[in-house]
Amino acid sequence: MLKKFILPLGITAAGIGAIVVLFAAKPQPTPRPPAEEPANVSVAVTQMQPQTLRLSVQAQGTVMPKREIDLVAEVSGRITLVDAGFVEGGFFQSGQPLLQIDDRNYQAAVLEAQSRVAEAEQRLAEERGRARQAQREWRDLGEENANNLFLRKPQVAAAEAGLASARGALNVARLNLERTRITVPFNGRIRQKEVDIGEFVSAGTRLATVYDAEVVEVRLPLTEQQAALIDLPLTPQNAMDSRPPVPVTIRGSVAGQAQQWDGQLVRTDAFVDADSRLYYAVVEVQRPFASTDAQGQPRAPLLPGLFVEADIQGRELERVVKLPREALFERDTLLVLDEDNQVAEQRVTVLHKDARHIWVQSDLPELTRITLEKQSLTPAGTIVDPVSAVGGDAVVTAVSSSNDGQGE
Repeated sequence: MLKKFILPLGITAAGIGAIVVLFAAKPQPTPRPPAEEPANVSVAVTQMQPQTLRLSVQAQGTVMPKREIDLVAEVSGRITLVDAGFVEGGFFQSGQPLLQIDDRNYQAAVLEAQSRVAEAEQRLAEERGRARQAQREWRDLGEENANNLFLRKPQVAAAEAGLASARGALNVARLNLERTRITVPFNGRIRQKEVDIGEFVSAGTRLATVYDAEVVEVRLPLTEQQAALIDLPLTPQNAMDSRPPVPVTIRGSVAGQAQQWDGQLVRTDAFVDADSRLYYAVVEVQRPFASTDAQGQPRAPLLPGLFVEADIQGRELERVVKLPREALFERDTLLVLDEDNQVAEQRVTVLHKDARHIWVQSDLPELTRITLEKQSLTPAGTIVDPVSAVGGDAVVTAVSSSNDGQGE
């Protein structure tokens, strides 16, 4: 009986003792410091430095003559003389005879008209003499009032009208004689000729197509945003309007050589294009075929039909800054930092952009910090660690008005 009770009690006591020893020997947890807050995102920033400047506007167009006309024969006859310069591509001076139509019939017509004038003058002289004679006779009769028929007033009037008609016919005959000599009232170039010596032409026959070689035009399409940067001549200019012409630089390639010409923005088309909503500005270039420019440097001619690029000087704008293109977020938004480095969104007016830079206009104070990267990771309200952008394109400086803000 003793063994029956003592052995289980001993085993139980040993188990309890082992449990007590295990709890007593249990390692205590080592206290750890609280977890640190996550680090802020580092972003490159730059300071905004607004300036007053001009932005140039780039456009493209085709060179066209300002004046281009068809030479048309006003009289009939055979062509008896052709000037050596009457060839396609030939140049001519104002008033230079290009063609001569056989004028013998027209010379005879002038002589005939002169004869009719002489006859009309004789008839008028005779009628005026008879009228004076009738007036003396009526006076000798002692009558105060005489009828017009007796005094031959209708006859004198008819003779005067006949003389005027004869002189008019003489003027027409002389004009027709003059029209046998084909000239153009401006210095130009022949684009296409239709006739040659020996051909018979009738009145209304097209002889050639010529254009003015003293000035050419380039018609440039402009978007609404581009038009806002330029002083477009949209209103009529009067004597009191002293606005200077807008200078334009034309660039193109002639025979594989890059060339440059100076022009002026002179007018706009009468309508805004209803389909594309584009404005069309017209640029004139004087002396397009001159061999030298205004500084005496040699240059190639600005040929009609040439496709060219144009840089139009913009109007003066205030509070404009140039930034890397990466600074722009969602088309027209910049992310700016306040004094606590907290991000905020700021809408701006984008004036111009190219592959590397943007030009914007806003009311942000000077030296406002602008983020240049990671905009999608730093929404408004985020606290960031700003890092000054140094080196390469990250250094941002506004374009001053002295270099006209050329948009690279």
